[in-house]
Amino acid sequence: MRVNKLRQIWQSGGYVANGWLMIPNSFATELMAHQGWESLTVDMQHGMIGFTDALSMLTAISTTDCVPVVRVPWLEPGILMKVLDAGAEAVICPMVNNAEEAEQLISATHYPPRGTRSFGPVRASMYGGGAGYHKTANDNVVAFAMIETQQGLDNLEDILRVDGLEAIFVGPSDLSLALGCEARFDDLDKPAQEAIEYIAAKCKENNVIAGIFTSSPETAMKRVETGYQFVTVTSDAALISAGAQQALSRVNKGADAAAKSSY
Repeated sequence: MRVNKLRQIWQSGGYVANGWLMIPNSFATELMAHQGWESLTVDMQHGMIGFTDALSMLTAISTTDCVPVVRVPWLEPGILMKVLDAGAEAVICPMVNNAEEAEQLISATHYPPRGTRSFGPVRASMYGGGAGYHKTANDNVVAFAMIETQQGLDNLEDILRVDGLEAIFVGPSDLSLALGCEARFDDLDKPAQEAIEYIAAKCKENNVIAGIFTSSPETAMKRVETGYQFVTVTSDAALISAGAQQALSRVNKGADAAAKSSY
């Protein structure tokens, strides 16, 4: 049986450095997976990724021991169950606003008697434990409820008390907008910064893992210091853009210097 490495890291008191995948390409995914990320999240909400893309990307991740995570487009049981059957070991669900919605998330991601997940782990059983997959899946799969609205923030304590909810994931841009702030990942306005500190503290009180999106290693480490144990560092799209800009800038500067020296 394949043990979810996220749980092992958290049980030891550590944090997970998570990469984010927005590009629907299995080779790009495989390149990311082989760089040593502890987990990679396939973003089906804002990334350009459909289910067929996601399946090939999950297959590419499984060439390593990196933990495959999927952010689904919405709180909809069908897609939650489908990505788990495809081999995701964790799911991130957007816009969870109250305890009832958190309960729906837990129900859809757990087999009876705890939940209502339909049996049919076609790829998951091959990838995550063979014929006995369903016997251990409830204790292995991690479901993150995203807190990114004023309503979610107001109902946080009720959400954290939902039986079976083990992890929260903060969407700082949406949460910032909901609080009347600029949409940012890193240098948050004061109300948003206070909110993410509050979420981390409440998660700790309730023994729930706190996760968050950032767009830089520096901010990721600041969030770890705040108490977050699942930190998205950056995305494949951001890395390509930044690398291309850096290379082009160096070439252009070199060309300018060569042109000046020729006078």
